[in-house]
Amino acid sequence: MDEQDHVISSELQPPEAGFEMSLRPKTLAEFIGQPKIKDNLSIFIQAACQRNEPCEHVLLHGPPGLGKTTLAHVIAHEMNANIKITSGPALERVGDLAAILTNLEEGDVLFVDEIHRMNRTIEEVLYPAMEDYALDIVIGKGPTARTLRLDLKRFTLIGATTKMSLLSAPLRDRFGSIFHLDFYGIDEMTQIVGRTAGLLGIAINAEPAGLVASRARRTPRVGNRLLKRVRDFAQVRGNGILDVATVQKALASLEIDPRGLDETDRRTLKTIIEKFHGGPTGLTNLAAAMNEEVATLEDVIEPFLIQEGLLMRTPRGRVATDLAYRHLDLDPPTRSSSLF
Repeated sequence: MDEQDHVISSELQPPEAGFEMSLRPKTLAEFIGQPKIKDNLSIFIQAACQRNEPCEHVLLHGPPGLGKTTLAHVIAHEMNANIKITSGPALERVGDLAAILTNLEEGDVLFVDEIHRMNRTIEEVLYPAMEDYALDIVIGKGPTARTLRLDLKRFTLIGATTKMSLLSAPLRDRFGSIFHLDFYGIDEMTQIVGRTAGLLGIAINAEPAGLVASRARRTPRVGNRLLKRVRDFAQVRGNGILDVATVQKALASLEIDPRGLDETDRRTLKTIIEKFHGGPTGLTNLAAAMNEEVATLEDVIEPFLIQEGLLMRTPRGRVATDLAYRHLDLDPPTRSSSLF
């Protein structure tokens, strides 16, 4: 996938880290969307503050770009706590985790992104830290080895994962609160685009903001990225004003259609329809036909197509739906029920 394809990918691109940080809300009141999660978190945080205790450990899961990292920062801010940030792949040795845990102060928040990718040995060291606020360290080897238990300050662990199924049951059960972040509605996405525009000093009305939001795959990260690209287009090719006509031209230039599909998404559907007669076809065959990686298709392209009802996973493989045919201005075929 080239740079153009990354425009509406929900994965965080390295240059965007600082940009996203500047746009993140700091309080639950500023956070747009996820009303049930916000309501529950508000209760849990208030109760913990009244008892003068750290908040229970929290696990956030859901597709990338929906605000898991942002919510972790919001929780820390609402608890008036410092937040330490790491990720599962970054914790390579037990000593890495021990160094972080022993440096936490009372009430601190430890945020572990991609927690499902944490080494199992490190995970087992984390169990007593989460339950008993203690760290068990093995000193020595063989018959002379002994265990030393270090007391830790009370802290809150917030884990984030895009693949809940890869999280081990023992680790998952040690979280007091588990929340699933869902995709945002168009009204919420319009508010998010408008808020981002205000923070960036971009003048945009509700209609063009809604147009950007409608192409953003119901994902805030994608909406913010699209807004930047549309702003650049208006600055260079337009008069600098983000009106409906300018936004439409920018989205057309980016080849993002009214459903939020880009060229790669449409090529995926066309490949299934033209080369595999609409499916079913296996993911490996599809990846080979498109010259794409299987992981890219499965993790980046496929989820949105399935969510939009354009693609189905069946026991026999991937199938383009009738809606996909109509979206590409093609006539749906007569299907056999045995395909499903």
